[in-house]
Parts: sequence; C-alpha cells; structure tokens
Amino acid sequence: MIRVVDVTQHYGVRPVLRQMSFEVETGQLVTVLGPNGMGKTTLLGVLAGVLCPQKGHVEIAGRRRRASEEDELAIRRQVAYLPDPPWLPMERTGREFLIAVGQLYQIDADRLMDHCDRLLTLFDLADKGDWPIRSYSNGQKKKIALCSALVTEAPYLFLDEPFSGGLDPSGILALKRVLQHLAERNDVTVVMTAPVPELAEELSHRIAVLQDGRLLAYDTVDGLRHLTGCPGPLAEVLEKLIHPETADHIQQYFEGQQS
Repeated sequence: MIRVVDVTQHYGVRPVLRQMSFEVETGQLVTVLGPNGMGKTTLLGVLAGVLCPQKGHVEIAGRRRRASEEDELAIRRQVAYLPDPPWLPMERTGREFLIAVGQLYQIDADRLMDHCDRLLTLFDLADKGDWPIRSYSNGQKKKIALCSALVTEAPYLFLDEPFSGGLDPSGILALKRVLQHLAERNDVTVVMTAPVPELAEELSHRIAVLQDGRLLAYDTVDGLRHLTGCPGPLAEVLEKLIHPETADHIQQYFEGQQS
C-alpha cells in the first residue's frame, strides 16, 4: 500500500500541501481532483520522490521514501512517474526511448520488444516508432510518454494529467481501456490527476479532493455523494463540495447579460 503521513510541502514560504495523510490500498486506482493551484501536481511529485516534503513522509510497499539509500532504490525499482509536461529525448526515436526505459526497469529483452510493438500499435504510433521524437506532433509526444510509463510494468504508477497534452479520441480511448484493465487487477496501484470529473468517475476506486493544500475529502464516488447529499454526477458533487457558490455566480452572470 501507499501511506502518506502528515505531509507538508512548502515552496519558499508558501505552503502547498498542509498536513496531508491518507492511504491507497494495493490494486486501487485513485484520482486526485481539485481546483488549479491546490497541490495536485506537488502531491504526485512527493509520491514519486522528486520532491522531499518539509514535514511528514511517504511509505510505499512498507518502505519509507528517503529513509535510506536501500529503501529509496527498492522503491524506485517499483515506481514509474509521468510528470506533466513529460521530458522526452527529442533526438531519439520512439522505439529507442521505450527500449531504454524498459532496460532501466530490467524487463526481459524479448518481453520488452514485444511490449514496445504492442504499445506503439495501441497508440497509433506503429508507423512513427522509428522516427525521431522531435518529428512527432504534441499529441504523439504525449502518447510516447504514456507508452514510456506503461512499458516499465511497474506496480506503482503516478500519472500527472495523463489525459491532457493533445490526446486525440483514439488515444483517450486507448488510455481509458488500459487504466480500466489495470484497475481490475490487484497488483497494480495507480494514482493520477485528471482534468475531467467524468473520467475520474468512470475509472477510480476512490477520489482524493484537494483544496487549499488540504485533503478536503477522500472516498468513493458514492461516498462523496453521501457526504454532499448530491445524487448527481461527480462534476455536480465536486461543485457542491469545493465551490458551492458556483451556481450563484453562473446565475448572476446570465442575469447581468439580460439586463
């Protein structure tokens, strides 16, 4: 499991995460939602180990991040992190990049080659696999970045805005199907951020809602409906939970338009 224990993260003097604690059970897919600037990307960075919190800690698979060199290396072998925007080696081909990442995770060579071929086909990159990444469109760069996370076969995936970056409908569908498949397994744990509540509602076991750097709620979609008393879709639940004044603002806007 993943345990986030009393994590506080500052940028300068500004707190971005405030005393955050929650657990993610092994095999779950959790989506982090909240307004812009509320700490979603920072939380993914702390989970992935690229940021060290000023207070608190993260445990993954029973090991504490940065507790020792041995613990940190053991965690890194099990974790794949896809930031937004991702870093890509522009002069390498897509296939070369995927093979290099798979080798870092010590994937068997035959298995790796087969997985690369299947990922390139899945994301409509089969005919671009041997082209340099600099020649890809923005959407194709996002697709090869997603492939680089999936090719690791890591049991812990941290994905920051995986559905953003110009994915076309085919790419969105492919990613949704892959995440649904992973969510049905009990050996892969995924924590991601997403811009669209409908995607989170469709894919997630649990939703983490952030506001002002704090964990406002952490529950299933049905649990959030019960909490807010709102039986509607997740977008309406979040509106009532995070911005109960939004409906009034919308009404005021249209009333002003009519005057």
